[in-house]
Amino acid sequence: MTSRWFWLLRRLSRRIWVRAALFSLGGVVTALAATWLSPYIPSDLPTKIGSDAVDNILGIIASSMLTVTTFSLSTMVSAYSAATSNVTPRATRLVIEDTTTHNVLSTFIGSFLFSLVGIVALSTGLYGDQGRVVLFAVTILMIVAIVVTLLRWIDHLSSLGRVTQTTERVEAAAMEAMRERRLLPYMGGSPLHDPAAIPRSARPVFVSEVGYVQHVDVGALSALASEGTGRIYLRSIPGDLADPTAPIAMADGIDLENQEQAIRDCFTIEDIRSYDQDPRFGASVLTEIASRALSPGINDPGTAIDVIGRAVRLLAVWGEPPEREGEVPFPNVFVPPLAVGDLFDDLFTPIARDGASTVEIGVRLQKAFRTLARFGGEGFAENARRHSAEALARAEAALSIEADKRRLRDLSEEVGRD
Repeated sequence: MTSRWFWLLRRLSRRIWVRAALFSLGGVVTALAATWLSPYIPSDLPTKIGSDAVDNILGIIASSMLTVTTFSLSTMVSAYSAATSNVTPRATRLVIEDTTTHNVLSTFIGSFLFSLVGIVALSTGLYGDQGRVVLFAVTILMIVAIVVTLLRWIDHLSSLGRVTQTTERVEAAAMEAMRERRLLPYMGGSPLHDPAAIPRSARPVFVSEVGYVQHVDVGALSALASEGTGRIYLRSIPGDLADPTAPIAMADGIDLENQEQAIRDCFTIEDIRSYDQDPRFGASVLTEIASRALSPGINDPGTAIDVIGRAVRLLAVWGEPPEREGEVPFPNVFVPPLAVGDLFDDLFTPIARDGASTVEIGVRLQKAFRTLARFGGEGFAENARRHSAEALARAEAALSIEADKRRLRDLSEEVGRD
């Protein structure tokens, strides 16, 4: 699992201002680099380039990039608003972190600053004749980069903020977290299947705030436990709501100064959940998309059916045969498992509830349960049968046509036989 500092750095890299600042710095440095490279330019080359060529081009770039950047920002705001109203507010964060959008805006801002610095430097005579040649060559390369970026941006705008693309982003984020947790089911630590196995001598560690656990640095916890030849038992994992009334961890055999604070520092707790270490959050957001699509105001069962297919793909990752067991990286840290039943509940209970009166949703759910029951993953068959029976009961209470009910009963019986 990633350390806390690496995780924070990765989160920082997703901020648009970070990439824009780096591109802007690159644009300024590139514009000033012409003064450093000018001694290496042959003295007769500047006579072949008009004295006003660079000035005019830079003026066009500066004015056009400012306009394009303003337009792109307004388009981004509209896309965020569309994702919030048509998909779910929890998915908007993924739209905001879109790397293509960040690169496009950063290129536009960097080009604007490059041209602005170039115009100022030309006005002060900083470049000289040879420096003007270097600036002209770099400006041509900048124009090529702008054209390529504009073409990518035009293509990207056709899907930015749309329901299908946003759903794909949520699935990708949930899939990444699912694969990471599948590779290390206990986040690199030892399994803690039963809290009753925690020794009575273990001391509880509490937090002073209420919020969701976003990240746990298991490696840092292991280092603390190793120093005191002790053990740390997690009571909260990413996605859990932590509060001052329940311990987030139990420490046994550790005798360090500021022990509790050191353990608390390994937990990142904030107001909202994060996709990174929390596969259930991605699953819940997918279900929110389906529930909103099934609301009377939107009435889009096709999106809900699409989400059911994505849910099956997510669970298929969890149902893959486990990797060959090797040495546990952090044996002194004990981590509760991610329950398969919770994943099933997150993905299917809201859809079965909100789509109970729509027969095509019921059919698709029963077929999904039939597929999952055949995967052979631990706990898949019993959870598939349980949800199949619950979805059938909801549908029978909401449907009025006997033929529809009979069709769902037949499919549910197939799930029970698998």
